[in-house]
Amino acid sequence: MTIEKITMPKLGESVTEGTISTWLVKPGDQVSKYDAIAEVMTDKVNAEIPSSFTGVIKELVVSEGDTVEVGTLICTIETEEAGEKKQTDTPSSAAAETESISTASPDTAMKSRYSPAVMRLAQENDLDLTAITGTGKGGRITRKDVEAIIASGEKPQKQEQKQTATAEAPSPVRDEQTTEPAKVTQSDAAGKAIPVTGVRKAIANNMVKAATEIPHAWMMVEVDVTDLVAYRNKVKDTFKEKEGYSLTFFSFFVKAIAQALKEFPQLNSSWAGDKIIQHDDVNISIAVAKDQELFVPVIQSADDLSVKGVAKQITNLAKKARTGKLTAADMQGGTFTVNNTGSFGSVQSMGIINYPQAAILQVESIVKRPVIINDMFAARDMVNLCLSLDHRVLDGLICGQFMARVKEILENVSESTMPVY
Repeated sequence: MTIEKITMPKLGESVTEGTISTWLVKPGDQVSKYDAIAEVMTDKVNAEIPSSFTGVIKELVVSEGDTVEVGTLICTIETEEAGEKKQTDTPSSAAAETESISTASPDTAMKSRYSPAVMRLAQENDLDLTAITGTGKGGRITRKDVEAIIASGEKPQKQEQKQTATAEAPSPVRDEQTTEPAKVTQSDAAGKAIPVTGVRKAIANNMVKAATEIPHAWMMVEVDVTDLVAYRNKVKDTFKEKEGYSLTFFSFFVKAIAQALKEFPQLNSSWAGDKIIQHDDVNISIAVAKDQELFVPVIQSADDLSVKGVAKQITNLAKKARTGKLTAADMQGGTFTVNNTGSFGSVQSMGIINYPQAAILQVESIVKRPVIINDMFAARDMVNLCLSLDHRVLDGLICGQFMARVKEILENVSESTMPVY
């Protein structure tokens, strides 16, 4: 026998650590290569860790909820050496497989541990997970189980709740990243204490790191986007009918910012200790929220896309976030973040930089208000753009020039200067 080590994998270009949210195995479990053994959460993505070997889980070194650096040992697995026959007191593999299906009392300890993907699929298709028989370890319901039921078109009948005073209600262990509300416990003082777990914990850790390590500075400009609003409103209905998705104002902002970043590559940079990395590709990170979860997928090579291309990417990434289909690849490679805070009605905000990027730009609400033009009042569509910058990488002069260029592009949007197609 050989003892092999499994370490925390690198799940993204800038990911340095991960949190074990749920172990899907326990010591003594037999696993095959590529079987999922744990669910891990980072500030970029939630994913399952596959086993690198076939064998028996020997030791879980890291506990659920622990955050460890990439490359840290998380568990060990005992494997058979080449040509060595497995010595075990259990039945043969064929008999064991039959027994796992036919016995009346299988280990069902994992049955009520639901991954985020399983929970989302069940909710979207109105399925009762308690009525589904799982094929995973310990009776755990896998995504394939749910997809198979959806494909069959047969919905399992929901079990009626038992109304007995003597029976205690079961307490299933839920995944920390499900969309169910967090457990609330009463604190000694007035009010209630809400445990910080799951995605909220990852966001908190990343924000503290960014706020404590990055010397933030801020800048804001106001932009007259009256012509942009008129142009977009003129073509939006035809665009939606032709393409099948919406042409948002945000698409124009992302396109303008990507164009300006190509002209001012200093802002398309990252701090790397003893050097500054100036990126060749303009990959725009955008914030996408789903319930209490926040994801930051990336529009790759945004400067090479048309407004239509940007709009399509925004639509696709938002849809994948809502349906739990974002992958690690969708979250990698971001070089600059654009946040659509205006969608919440905000008119001024200062974002925390998406570490290790050098800046984040907040696009606020477009508001119609009176502006003096040629000594006369006129009703104009105005928007504030708020930039947070890493003062180790950037100074006010270059950022002021960048913001002035973004303003110039947006104030001159037309069919000829920024065609949709």
